[in-house]
Amino acid sequence: MAVAPLDDTITLAQLTADPYPLYQRMRRETPVLRVKALGRTFLTRAALTKQVKDDPETFSSDDPNTPMKPAFRAHTLMRKDGAEHMSERKAIMPALAPKRINTDWGPLYERLAEEYISRLPRGETVDLFRELCGPLAARILAHILGIPEATDEQMRRWSQCLIDGAGNFGWKREPFAASDAANDEMDALFDRLRDERIGNPDGSAFSSMLTAENPIPLSQIYSNIKIAIGGGINEPRDALATVLYGLLDNPDQLAEVKAQDAWGKAFEEAIRWVAPIQVSSRLVTADTELGGFEIPKGDTVMTIQASACRDEELYENGEDFFVFRDKNPHQAFGNGPHHCAGAHVARRTVGRIILPMLFDRFPDMKLDTAGDVVWKGFGFRGPINLPVTLN
Repeated sequence: MAVAPLDDTITLAQLTADPYPLYQRMRRETPVLRVKALGRTFLTRAALTKQVKDDPETFSSDDPNTPMKPAFRAHTLMRKDGAEHMSERKAIMPALAPKRINTDWGPLYERLAEEYISRLPRGETVDLFRELCGPLAARILAHILGIPEATDEQMRRWSQCLIDGAGNFGWKREPFAASDAANDEMDALFDRLRDERIGNPDGSAFSSMLTAENPIPLSQIYSNIKIAIGGGINEPRDALATVLYGLLDNPDQLAEVKAQDAWGKAFEEAIRWVAPIQVSSRLVTADTELGGFEIPKGDTVMTIQASACRDEELYENGEDFFVFRDKNPHQAFGNGPHHCAGAHVARRTVGRIILPMLFDRFPDMKLDTAGDVVWKGFGFRGPINLPVTLN
């Protein structure tokens, strides 16, 4: 059996600027492809990415070659499997469970959304990415995690430093220096708040992990909070910006979403169309086969869920934003044991609260110029600006 073909032309810069034409070509010609610049074997078909995520024994999250470890200065639960992964995941899940979200956090989400949306000026053109998507995601997450003392600016900066470090596949020095500084600041805050969260439990993730009957080590509690900061801002922020762009750029679909109150469907289509978490790495633990090619033990495969979510085998016109698809079996939240722990939070905050509230207040919002919106990111992706006139 042959090894997968090798590509030595694709660059990280290309994948960061606009990976979708490359992924479309890979799905058609080379769905299993070794990409020299990344040192990983890309898997771009939905069946392949699901196969890998559903088999943690053969395809381990414990990848020693990931930049995530130096970025977070820890071996986080994202890079663990089996019982070790499950014990840490269970520790943080009480704060993220659907029942807790519905009964405890729901009113908080609505209050914060109302507060941040009410600050937006009517009749003016505003960058909603900067003025709403990022700050509101940061504030909601700070409360869920149990660190509301952190400012929006701190949360957003820490998140970006962690994400830039975790995605530093070129192993440059500067992103790790920035993530080191962010880790120092976060550790200092956690140290300062620890006794208060133990003495006065509040149901937050930090408090729940500290007061658990059999708590995990403190170092892992800290790393789990950091993982949530890293992904828990970017995912809802980028999902909100993406769905706003999709709806405002397709006013006929927006009108139908309003008529059907189909905000949840709009959210699901947005994260299919541009998955906030675009890729994931897995270490191959035994010689195996994928897509007709030999995958040797020790290789690192990269599941490209961004590509899987547009796979022609599942979607007609998958490159297009279309809310009212018959089926939408996307992998934007992953699958298998590492299915995104914050999926319920994102669905409720963005799909059920923020979108209808924002369009109720500004029913005639207009995207300033679609061509002015800049999209960026290989590991995590979304618009980095969103100029909208608030009518």
